[in-house]
Amino acid sequence: MKKLQNPLRLLLLGAAPAALMLPSYAAAQTAADTRTTQDTDAAQRSEPNVAEAPEYTDGEEIVVVGTAGGGTRRQDAAFAVTTLSSEAIARAAPNSTADLLRTVPGVMAESSGGQNGANIFVRGYPSGGDAQFVTFQLAGVPIFPPPTLSFLENSQLIRLDETVQRIEAVRGGTGSLFSNGQPGLTVNVVPRTGGSEFHGLGKISYTDFGEIRGDAWISGPLNEDTGFMIGGYYAQGNGVRDPQYRAEKGGQVTANVHHDFGNRGSVEIYARYLNDHGQWLLPIPIVQNGNEISEYPGFDAGTGALAGRETRVTTNLVGRTVDLADGRGADVFNTGINFDYEVADGFRLRERLSYLGGNADTVGLVPAEAPVAASDMAVTLGGAGSTVASLGYVNGSGALAATTPVMRAGVWEVRKKISSFVADTGFEWSAGPNKLTGGFYYANYTSRDSWSLGNQMLLTGEPNARLLNMTLNGGRTATLGGFTSGPGFIVDGRYDGSDYAFYAVDEFQITPELRVDGGVRWQRHTVNGTIRTPGGTVDLDGNASTLYDNSVSVFGGPRRIDYSDSAWSWTAGVNYDVTRQIGVFARYSRGNSFPQFDNLRDASDADIANDTGLAITAEVETYEGGLKISTPLVNLYATLFHNKFDGLATTQLVNNVPLSQIGGAKATGVELEGAIRPFPGFSLSGAATWLDSTYEDFFTGGGTIDNTGNRVQRQPRWAWRVTPAYEVDLGSVKPSVFATLQYTGDRFSDVENNQLLPHFYQLDAGVSVDVAERVKLQVTGNNLTNEVGLTEGNPRIIGSQGSGPILARPILGRSFRFSAGFSF
Repeated sequence: MKKLQNPLRLLLLGAAPAALMLPSYAAAQTAADTRTTQDTDAAQRSEPNVAEAPEYTDGEEIVVVGTAGGGTRRQDAAFAVTTLSSEAIARAAPNSTADLLRTVPGVMAESSGGQNGANIFVRGYPSGGDAQFVTFQLAGVPIFPPPTLSFLENSQLIRLDETVQRIEAVRGGTGSLFSNGQPGLTVNVVPRTGGSEFHGLGKISYTDFGEIRGDAWISGPLNEDTGFMIGGYYAQGNGVRDPQYRAEKGGQVTANVHHDFGNRGSVEIYARYLNDHGQWLLPIPIVQNGNEISEYPGFDAGTGALAGRETRVTTNLVGRTVDLADGRGADVFNTGINFDYEVADGFRLRERLSYLGGNADTVGLVPAEAPVAASDMAVTLGGAGSTVASLGYVNGSGALAATTPVMRAGVWEVRKKISSFVADTGFEWSAGPNKLTGGFYYANYTSRDSWSLGNQMLLTGEPNARLLNMTLNGGRTATLGGFTSGPGFIVDGRYDGSDYAFYAVDEFQITPELRVDGGVRWQRHTVNGTIRTPGGTVDLDGNASTLYDNSVSVFGGPRRIDYSDSAWSWTAGVNYDVTRQIGVFARYSRGNSFPQFDNLRDASDADIANDTGLAITAEVETYEGGLKISTPLVNLYATLFHNKFDGLATTQLVNNVPLSQIGGAKATGVELEGAIRPFPGFSLSGAATWLDSTYEDFFTGGGTIDNTGNRVQRQPRWAWRVTPAYEVDLGSVKPSVFATLQYTGDRFSDVENNQLLPHFYQLDAGVSVDVAERVKLQVTGNNLTNEVGLTEGNPRIIGSQGSGPILARPILGRSFRFSAGFSF
């Protein structure tokens, strides 16, 4: 392989300049520097093995962070950023896209829900779930502009595969000014591109739980200035939690064509098709005794699944047939264009366009309560004085005793047909030490929703549960084909949202060591829609003795939503280089989070008209400062932050009724990450977060319970991870070993701090062997100690679940993945 001519090339292997955009701009290069970056980038796309680019924890000095202008050394960035190379991603062996974010300080990613439907929390920002303050980008453009809708968060719409060159994650900083104005976390997925030589990779992997997966990509020249890349993956299996059917199945294909206009700029056209779904993993029975967690008898905490053959395909009380194998996932097509051109000396024009369309559905078996004796369930279903007259299997013979452990779970079905179009037009004008950046952002996005929640069934309290029928005293029938109820919360919605934003940024290099910047953004957010939600209930057969269908939800009349609001965001920052290896920065930013479709669905007409209640626009203020040290021996990035959040509006479904809470929060925290390399081949990298985040004027219980001072739910005070790695160079053979020990501190699953999630440790490790720079063999193990670590309690109740059997969602149990790849 050719020797690298300068450090910047380490991070520009195969990456197109137009694909390096993140919503952050401080420390952008001068126009001359940008041209140099493009020349270097074009040359490096011809390097033989892009996977050899080292990750920052292995000693690279420079990273490329997308800015409004171009790339910058991480050492110069006046914001908190983490980058992960393709090699770092492979070593992390994430179970899902969201699972990779465990490596980012300040971020709490819960991927125990499976490939899709992660809960991701950032820097103490208060949220009940999903990923309200996280935006995923592909090649610098939001994949879907709303960060979260109910049952849809951004990581559901993209998968990690071998076509990914690296991941860039910016926390806070300047995110509220660019792109979709995300004040929390912006994750940019940077794809590989082609160069002047043909290169590629083929890899097959297999797990001890039966998943098989194939990955491949190839890139090369179309002519002297034009290259292509195409690749993807396909996988199938039952998953770590085996439901006795093929629950995980699908793949993704990504392709792009990149053309360089000499030193003037470039254009890239890309397309991606994702069709993948997996089991939506939900809380299971667990036993809690104070801070002690143990398995529910007969239910393996790491591998047990409530769903099974009997519950896979069911027809509910209103005649709707649902297959749980549909799971949660996406069938979407995404295409876009990135254009970057120097129109005149010192003046550049950039255009980024993206379109996405398809379906993002969620189907799952949602438990209602932990197992109880059938005699207790009879009282729940029939009221005081009710007893079990008969209990038996829906599919099978034999009577069961009234002491049999049973539970209820609902077949929830959420269908979403979505689309989005994003256009981000920007310019950059450089004159001496000053750089001015401005632009216009437009996004339009739609969602066609069809929901049916509830549909509860009576099940045995065991893995791969069986359907039960129950009759009560007095000749009352509690079930029909196992169903104890019909749809409880239904939605028929059509939403259309648009965002218009102008932004402007000015950056001034006062001295070679001192740089200041400031910028503003104005955004207008509009939503129009027509929705139908429950308008009452009916008794389907008019027979009060058939309890299962006495309260089935029906639609009310249609309701129109017309909403609009606008807000300003701004930031100011300063960066000072003590030396080229040591720097400090400070920044203030103010951002906004506008109400999305689901907030407005549950808001009253008065709140929408007055921008109050669930229609309120949340405001986030952030103060942050950091220290950056980058030497051949050690890298250290330390960030201190404080944020204040006003106007939090959330909705929680309790007994099929949406309950809203509105309030605020504040957080102070420290993020640390870095690496030390004491001798060749060995590195010790790590990351840690300390967080003090509490609610302010945040009420539950219909406004009667003040949660001020309570810790923000689902986010621990302490979280850290440490990763030692050692590689031996034996000539054509290079074996390496690596491991990660991760600690997650105590948390609370609910805002009232009554559902404790005790602290836990997780140990992952792996071994890889590179042969002749062409063949790579690797085995990774996840959760090697089979730790029972809880990431969620019962999100469908507020307050304590008590002791003994409860509902909670543990991390996945021990698993191993074996892979073999060949590159050229």
